[in-house]
Amino acid sequence: MPCFPRLFGKRVESAGRIPEAADEFAGVKNIKLYSYKELRSATDDFCPTNKIGEGGFGSVYKGKLKHGKIAAIKVLSAESQQGVREFLTEIKVISEIQHENLVNLYGCCVEGKHRILVYNYLENNSLSQTLLGRGNCGIDFTWQTRWRICIGIARGLAFLHEEVRPHIVHRDIKASNILLDKDLSPKISDFGLARLMPPNATHVSTRVAGTLGYLAPEYAIRGQLTRKADIYSFGVLLVEIVSGRCNTNMRLPNGDKYLLERIWEYFQRRELIELVDVSLEGKYDAEEACRLFKIGLLCTQDAPKLRPAMSTVVKMLTGEIGFDEKKITAPGLISDLSEVTIRNTNTDARTTSTDKDLYSSSDSVNNSTFSSGATLTFTPVYERSI
Repeated sequence: MPCFPRLFGKRVESAGRIPEAADEFAGVKNIKLYSYKELRSATDDFCPTNKIGEGGFGSVYKGKLKHGKIAAIKVLSAESQQGVREFLTEIKVISEIQHENLVNLYGCCVEGKHRILVYNYLENNSLSQTLLGRGNCGIDFTWQTRWRICIGIARGLAFLHEEVRPHIVHRDIKASNILLDKDLSPKISDFGLARLMPPNATHVSTRVAGTLGYLAPEYAIRGQLTRKADIYSFGVLLVEIVSGRCNTNMRLPNGDKYLLERIWEYFQRRELIELVDVSLEGKYDAEEACRLFKIGLLCTQDAPKLRPAMSTVVKMLTGEIGFDEKKITAPGLISDLSEVTIRNTNTDARTTSTDKDLYSSSDSVNNSTFSSGATLTFTPVYERSI
């Protein structure tokens, strides 16, 4: 069972000046340190033609390391202090764990002001740029492929939530953070916002971070983080994969803008089959597709305590266990949080990205992404029980 013995030395969440990254590496083990010269050579001096991603904290390049290994090289912007915090978090979380459905961190560079992460290169971009993207990606997302992707993501999250000690809450599960390898196996990426759950803790109080549309309402309002917030995000992602559309699209008419709202409406009408991605051209198991929609609703129920654990979700997806659909209650809807205002109090707060979001901290234009440096105001406050 993976664990984190003395993983964190100084607290990087404390107020005031962020410690220098180099001082924080005393507690980090099992990670290769690359020289800046080596990574500059691997990317042809960070040539723009090798850029494969761009986000609020810097750029990602495809590079060829020594001995011919291809890597994704994530370069943190030198001006980003919030990014330094996330850089440290990402290394400390991901360097100690391995799973077939998590990205593999090769190493990093901490040289002068340079902060660079080196990951395994994944050939087929992210779910947001392929399945949910606007262009023709050339990938045939068959029903069997989608089903395998859903199970893979669920297994990765179950590993983080239940097998790793202390448990890890990702906090930013979304389509752009699910990368696909050459076999379309999903890999959860971007652990910059991850939090460790102390043993026996019911929740962790923290500033809110994540992506609107995937963000659990009770976490957005109270800032009390539990694994149930990730489960909510997974539920949103699950219905996106089955329907082939983003969770929020403000260009659509009222009633169609929010995917979860539509899923709940069609569930009540017993017409969920109408929302399965039309690009599948009917080549899918109708009963299985509706079951996945219902599992998505189970994961996004308004009351966090009603959402199943991720290990249970895996068994539901594989058909090992069933569930009583009559007990499914209404989801916590993003439309319940009216007049959402995001005011950046940190100049490095996450921003909406360009279309190139591979390996980045970005998301589609339909969602607002923000970091723990953002202040949220909700009107009215929609109280829910934890």
